[in-house]
Amino acid sequence: MDETTDMADGLRERKKRQTYERLSETAIALFLERGFEKVSVAEIAAAAEVSKPTLFRYFPTKEDLVLHRFADHEDEAARVVTGARGAGSALDALHALHTHFADGLARRDPVTGLNDDPRVLAFHGLLYGTPSLVARAYAYQRRSEAALAGALGALGGVPGGSVGARLAAGQIVAVQRVLAEENWRRIAAGESADRVRPDAVVAAELGFGQLRDGLAPGGRS
Repeated sequence: MDETTDMADGLRERKKRQTYERLSETAIALFLERGFEKVSVAEIAAAAEVSKPTLFRYFPTKEDLVLHRFADHEDEAARVVTGARGAGSALDALHALHTHFADGLARRDPVTGLNDDPRVLAFHGLLYGTPSLVARAYAYQRRSEAALAGALGALGGVPGGSVGARLAAGQIVAVQRVLAEENWRRIAAGESADRVRPDAVVAAELGFGQLRDGLAPGGRS
């Protein structure tokens, strides 16, 4: 493959990513303004100046237009485990995941729920206030669990083999979800991210500590 072909492929990928972002941002703006159920796919396509078939090539469902923001996070936990230096056991992987979550709290990463930017709050309100989006989000969560289970299984040393890896992955993803939802709930109720953060750090230590007890050799399941 020559340099010209590489450049052309790179340009196509950039344009594709730009189209993804434009369609998603256009849709979310309309949903926030009028409500998810009151905006049609045809209206989104028209606002983004593309045809409906083009839109569906990028996003198979209306819900995916919103959850596109989670796409990069779908295998995030698995990538953290795979990329952790010196990770040779489930406990090493758990430590890496705890550190990653704690770093997210410090950065006010919206995925941790600890972000009080009005735009982030509006997006979370749209997501958690729309049943079909919540249902679709669980599909993303299941894929995240599967990817994490694969990464944990590749390490070895997880009690119970492949089933144990799946159980551990489910528990880890559940803890992360509960921590994020609790942070978001408090901020949505009017507390600032700065006020919530100390409790969020303690809660993360509690949640990951319980996971650590369960994964330790001879620990509780």
